[in-house]
Amino acid sequence: MDKGKGLESIQRSVQNIDLNLNFDSKNPNKFSKSYNPSLQSSWSPFMTRKPPALVSLCLGIIGKYLDDIIEDLEVLTSFPPDIKMAIAAIARRRKLLNDDVIIALAESSWEILDLSDSEVTDIGLLKVIEICKHVRAMDISRCGNITSFGVSELVKHCHCLEILRWGGCPRSEHTARSSLSFLKPTLNNVEEDSWEELDTTEIVHGARSLRWLVWPKIDKDSLESLSMECPRIIVNPKPSLFGHKGIDIPKHALSGVPLDDFVVEDIDPKTWQVPGSRVRKTQPDLSSIELPIAERFRLAFIERDARMAPKRAKNARQRQRRAAREWLTSSTSAKSVVLASQMSKNLHNF
Repeated sequence: MDKGKGLESIQRSVQNIDLNLNFDSKNPNKFSKSYNPSLQSSWSPFMTRKPPALVSLCLGIIGKYLDDIIEDLEVLTSFPPDIKMAIAAIARRRKLLNDDVIIALAESSWEILDLSDSEVTDIGLLKVIEICKHVRAMDISRCGNITSFGVSELVKHCHCLEILRWGGCPRSEHTARSSLSFLKPTLNNVEEDSWEELDTTEIVHGARSLRWLVWPKIDKDSLESLSMECPRIIVNPKPSLFGHKGIDIPKHALSGVPLDDFVVEDIDPKTWQVPGSRVRKTQPDLSSIELPIAERFRLAFIERDARMAPKRAKNARQRQRRAAREWLTSSTSAKSVVLASQMSKNLHNF
């Protein structure tokens, strides 16, 4: 079976699976009574974990070979919306989410979009928000390729946006500080003859529906400016049983919970672990630390000795083999031992 037929068979199998266990195929943001990860805080400590559903097992297999599947983006476009959301979550965890992948997966029924720590740029973001016009929660944290221009277009087109996450890396932090003005309401200079004509004119622009902003490393000046000019936006809410000033805190407004975590909760985490990859231990940069010259020479000697150790061991093995060959060719006792062993073998053969 070639690659194309294999992908088509997987696609048909996933479409024929009954998805009513956890998902609603028409709206991936709505779920059954057994699990309701909507934007409202409905988590219960008494919830029991059920065995993984068949669709989750299939998604786990697709996720392991996702780097091969995304080479044919046309295959991704024909999956159901809930399956596309799960594939996008797996692709983000496997560092495969970019403009082409998210554009191929995006659906108009999505209300949650997690692009954090991905390679998505302003171009991909603009295409996605044209499709997902009813997004209520979005995460663009640690997206170094998204600039203030993309954030301005996001605020302009996503009128239902309630939760926004950003920051987390130097580029994203700079984008957040430069895009802070887009969240504040400002009045447009509008000249009309009567108030009736103003009803059909947009006199205010800004993030009108935004209520929750997750920005863990927000600076003091930005926090004060946002609280004074736009107090309705709550920054970095803390989990509490009583909510925030009587308002229930949505689960997705908490920084410790990934935005798309509910999509892959039933999928084996080994799905997005690349085989053979190991976490590299980062060593401190010694060049930025003032060390004595003697200590630098000692560290350099230790590093060179560790680097030359395999070569020394190889040379030692070669010398041993060479000495053994020379002993066999020069020593009469060694020759007699070899001849005796050969004669014993011949006698056993007879």
